[in-house]
Amino acid sequence: MPHFPDAKAVVRALSPDEPIILNRPHAAARAARFFVEKFPGKSLYAVKANPSPDLLQILWDNGVTHYDVASIAEVRLVRATLPDAILCFMHPVKAPSAIREAYHTHGVKTFSLDSAEELEKIVEACRSEDGEPAQDLRLCVRLRVSSEYSELSLASKFGCDLTEAPELLQQARQHADWLGVCFHVGSQAMTPFAYVQALERVRIAIGEASVVIDMIDVGGGFPSVYPGMEPPPLEDYFQIIHQNFYNLPVAYNAELWCEPGRALCAEYSSLIVKVEKRRGEELYINDGAYGALFDAAHVDWKFPVRALEDDLIKPEMDFAFYGPTCDDADYMQGPFVLPEDIQAGDYIEIGMLGAYGAAMKTDFNGFGAAERIVVTDEPMASLYDGSRTRPAADNVVSLR
Repeated sequence: MPHFPDAKAVVRALSPDEPIILNRPHAAARAARFFVEKFPGKSLYAVKANPSPDLLQILWDNGVTHYDVASIAEVRLVRATLPDAILCFMHPVKAPSAIREAYHTHGVKTFSLDSAEELEKIVEACRSEDGEPAQDLRLCVRLRVSSEYSELSLASKFGCDLTEAPELLQQARQHADWLGVCFHVGSQAMTPFAYVQALERVRIAIGEASVVIDMIDVGGGFPSVYPGMEPPPLEDYFQIIHQNFYNLPVAYNAELWCEPGRALCAEYSSLIVKVEKRRGEELYINDGAYGALFDAAHVDWKFPVRALEDDLIKPEMDFAFYGPTCDDADYMQGPFVLPEDIQAGDYIEIGMLGAYGAAMKTDFNGFGAAERIVVTDEPMASLYDGSRTRPAADNVVSLR
C-alpha cells in the first residue's frame, strides 16, 4: 500500500479521478491500546464495522484478542486472518449450518441468542457425530434495552423482553458451560447513562432468573467524534459501567465484556473525493450513497470535511452532495461546510469513515473502485490523541 504524509500530498502526486481511501494504521492501533489498557474487562472488536484484514491484524497486534462476528463469512474471514483469535458469534438469529460450521470447523464456542428457538438450534447444531450434546458451550442471552441516548437505535430487531429473559436464562443455563447476558444500547451513545439504564434491566432479569451468571457483555455503542456529536471522554463510560457491573448479582469471578466497533475503527479511514460539478449549493462528487457515504445519505450522518486546495480563500458555506450514480437517492443533504468558491475539479477529504464506510461500498452503476493509501497524519477528529481531557475538578461522572 503506498504511503503519503497526508491527503494534500496524495492529491498533488496523483490528481486522482477515482475516490481514494486513506488509512491511518497508527490511529487504529492507538484506539485498540486505549480499550485494551483502560476498559475494565475484555474488548471484542465488532467485525461488521470494518472487516478489512489489514485492520484486523492491526487490532490483534495491539492486544485485541476477541472478535464479535455476525455471519459465517465473518467467522471464516477472521479465522483465516487471525488463526489464534477467539471468535464469538453474537448475531442472535443464525442458520443451523452456520452454527454447525462455526462450532465444528472453526472452534467457536460463544453464541448469542434471544429466543428458545435459537437456543434449541444452537444445542442441536453443536451435537457430536454420535449425537451427544456439547459440553463447552458459552451462551449469551441478549436482552432488549433502550436506545434513547444513542444516535442510531438498535432496540427493535434483537433482544428478548425483560418479561421473557428470566425463563430464557434458566433454559440456557441447562445447556451452557458458561452463561452470559448481553445487550446493545444503540450506535453512538452520547452519554454513559445509557449503560446505567441497561445494566439495571440486566440486574432485574438475573434476580428473577436466580441462575449463576459468568459474564456481562455491555455491547457496543461507544461513540466517536463527528460534527455536532461531541461525546464525553470514554473514561467516563468505562467508570460508570464498572461501578454498575459490581452491583450485579453475578458470580464472584464473572467477566465484563464490551464490543466496540465504531470506536475502534472510525478514525482509521478517510476518503478523498473529486468535485465533478457544482450546481449552486450542491456539489456532484465521485462517491456517495452506494459507496463509502452510505450513512451520510441514508441516516443523515454528519461527517467532517475539508477542502484540499490551497487557493480557496472565500468564507465557508453549507453544501449538499450528489454521488456519481444515476439514482436520485444518491444524495447527501449534509450540511457539509466548505469554502464557498469550491468548484469542479477541486478535491475534498471526508473524515471518520473507518466505521461502516469502506465496509458498505458497492459496485452499483459501475462505480465503487477506490485505491487504498496509507497516510501518517492525524485523523480529522480523535478520542485518543490526548486532546479530549477535562480539568481534574470537572472529572466527575454524572448519572444523568
